[in-house]
Amino acid sequence: MENPKPSLLAVGTTLAGIALLAILVFAVPALHDAAVAAIHGDSAEVRREIDTLGAAGPLLIVALALLHTVVFYPAEIVDAAAGFAYGFLPGLALAMCGWLLSGLACYAIGHSVARPLLDRWFGATRFERTEAAIERGGATLLLAIRLLPVVPFSLVSYAAGAARVPLWRYTWTTAVGYLPITALAVYFGTRLEGLSLVDPFVFGTAAALLLLLLAGHRAARHGAKRRTE
Repeated sequence: MENPKPSLLAVGTTLAGIALLAILVFAVPALHDAAVAAIHGDSAEVRREIDTLGAAGPLLIVALALLHTVVFYPAEIVDAAAGFAYGFLPGLALAMCGWLLSGLACYAIGHSVARPLLDRWFGATRFERTEAAIERGGATLLLAIRLLPVVPFSLVSYAAGAARVPLWRYTWTTAVGYLPITALAVYFGTRLEGLSLVDPFVFGTAAALLLLLLAGHRAARHGAKRRTE
């Protein structure tokens, strides 16, 4: 597929958005500290920063999800912190809101800026392979990829935008496909305070992650097979 060259307006808008996000990270101490903690995998510090903000804590969760568009860290850290701070349903709603906004931002970047920046970011071969698979696979493959915890959230979103996946299809498959693993991480966060290695919940979580991997892998193979027939 031949990719259209990005316009100067698209490049300028994208760079301005990234710059604004960087300014916010350095200007807001809680966001800066939480971002550094998330990058280093320190979920306890992320939870502490959320607690210190009080009513503004939900904004921090959404901001961290948006930060994921340009700085990659384990998304489950934010999900677990949301569950720990706000409980399951409110935490799940906040996390999903943040990831949908983040996903739409990545989609917009992939759709407008597309190739040169993203090829450098992820490596041309890896990004082209992901983009081609998404272009061929349709809704089934998009759902399957979202079920796989090992596939980077932002990479899929960028590739979907670059492959010109219809916005509505991209949005609903992201919401439906990313819900199970997000719910699992948020619920894990609600149990962190009294968690023990002998808690049956630990084994249940591991089993659920394994099921997601198997289901996503099977669905992805099925979608790819249907497209090649």
